[in-house]
Amino acid sequence: MTRVCVVGAGAAGLCAARHLLVTPGVIQVDVLEQSGALGGTWVYTENVGYDDFGLPIHTSMYKSLRTNLPKEIMGFPDFPVPESEKSYLPAKDMLAFLQLYADRNGVTKHIKFRQHVQLIIPKAGPKNELWDVTYKDLGTGVSVTNEYDYVFVCNGHYNTPFIPNIPGLKKFEGDVMHSHDYRVPEIFTGKRVLVIGAGPSGMDIAFEITRVTTKVILSHHLKEEPKSEFPDNLVLKPDVVKLDGKKATFADGTEDEVDVVFLSTGYLYNFPFLHESCDIVVEDNCVEPLYKHLVNIHHPTMCFIGVPYYVCAFSMFDLQVRYYVRSMTGVFKLPSSKEMIQHWEEEKLERAARGYTKRQAHMMGPDQADYYVSLSMESGCESLPEVFTAIHNDSSQKFLDNLAYYRNDVYILIDDKNFERYYASLACEADTDNLPSVITKIREESSLRFLHNIQSYRQDVYKIIDDDTYEIISNGKKEIIC
Repeated sequence: MTRVCVVGAGAAGLCAARHLLVTPGVIQVDVLEQSGALGGTWVYTENVGYDDFGLPIHTSMYKSLRTNLPKEIMGFPDFPVPESEKSYLPAKDMLAFLQLYADRNGVTKHIKFRQHVQLIIPKAGPKNELWDVTYKDLGTGVSVTNEYDYVFVCNGHYNTPFIPNIPGLKKFEGDVMHSHDYRVPEIFTGKRVLVIGAGPSGMDIAFEITRVTTKVILSHHLKEEPKSEFPDNLVLKPDVVKLDGKKATFADGTEDEVDVVFLSTGYLYNFPFLHESCDIVVEDNCVEPLYKHLVNIHHPTMCFIGVPYYVCAFSMFDLQVRYYVRSMTGVFKLPSSKEMIQHWEEEKLERAARGYTKRQAHMMGPDQADYYVSLSMESGCESLPEVFTAIHNDSSQKFLDNLAYYRNDVYILIDDKNFERYYASLACEADTDNLPSVITKIREESSLRFLHNIQSYRQDVYKIIDDDTYEIISNGKKEIIC
C-alpha cells in the first residue's frame, strides 16, 4: 500500500495528484500547499515581498497577464481548456481552469492548504527507502512529521528571482526591481526604465509600460533582434556591462541615464526543504543528478515534476507524471543508478557540444519533441501529439515577430499533426477603424449556411487569407472565396 506526498498545488502538483488518485495500490495522496489557494503561479495578488506568515510571496503574476501560448496547447491531454473565442487567455481563466481540473478529478479534497513544508529527509525502511516529511500548519503554528513511500516535488520554478552580477547594480542610485514583484505599470509613470532581459515576461512588460514611461530601454542578448515594431519610446540595446550612479553602459559602448533598473532575468530552482541527504544539488541553475530531468537518481522514489522549460507545460507535466507512475507500478523498470548517472553525464556533454550552457541544462525549446518521445518510448505511455510542438514553435516565433498583435491569432487543431491559424482582428493589426471586406463576406456566408444547414454549419472552418479572400472547409471540402 503506497503513500505519496505531493509538494505544491500548482498545475504540476494537481496533475500528479490526479493520476496518483487512480493508481492501483496508492492509498494516500497528501498535497501540501503553502498558500490558501490552488493554482501556484496563476494566483494573482497585489501583495509583494512577504505574506502574513513571513514567507516569500510565491506568485509572479501581474495584473494584465495573458497566456503567451494558445489555450489549444495549454490544457492537459485528457482535459483540454474549454472552448472559447480566443486562443490567448487572461490568467484568471487559467486559474479557473485549474480549479475545474482539480474539482472534476477529485483532487481538491486532498489538498492541505497553508502547510509550509520544512524538511524532507530519506530514511531506511523495512523493505524500501521511505521519506519523513515535516510540515507546519501556518494557521496553528504546529509542525508534524509524516512518513511516505514516494515524494513528488512540484513547487514550481518561477518564484525565486535570479539577480545577475552586474557591476554597480548594488550601488545604483535609482530603483531596482525584479519582474517577480511587478503587478501594474503605473508605478513607472514618467520614469526612464531599463528592462534587462528579453524573455516572454521582459518583452511583455517592456511593451506594456511604454504607455506610462518617458523611455524604455530593453537590454537583451538574443541572437537575432525581434522583428516586432515597438513604440517610439522603446529602444533595444545589447547587454549592460556596468551601472554607475544612474548611468547604464552597454556592450556597444553607448550610455543612458535611467531611473529604474527592472530585472526580467528569470528565476532560480529552489528546494529549501530538501535535506542534504536527498543528494540534490542546484548549481548555476542546473538541478542534478536527475534522470530525464525528472527522477532523483540517488533516491529514485523522489521525482521532480516540471523542471524543463520552454515546453508545453501542462501537457509535459502530465507526460512526466504518467512516465513516473508507470515506474512506480512496475509497468517498466528504471535503469540502475549507474546507468542513469551515465545517461545524465552523456546528455550534459551532448548539450554542451551544441552550445547549451550549464544554466540552460533544463531548457528544451527545439528539443522538446525529442524529450516527449524519449519518455514515451521508455515507459510505453502515449506521447504528446506532434501538433503541440508545432503550435508552440509557431506561437513563439509570432511572439518575436509581432509582439503587439500576436495574441489576436486564433488556433484550430485539425489533427495530431496539423493546425490552422487565423487573425481574430485584422483591423487591429492594420491599425485601422475600418474592418476589411472579408469580415462582412464571412458573416454573410455564415448566415446563409445557418439558414440552409443548421445542423452542421458550426462545423465549418474559416481561414482568412487576406483582406478580401477567405477559405472555408466544410464537410472535408476546401473552397476559396473572393
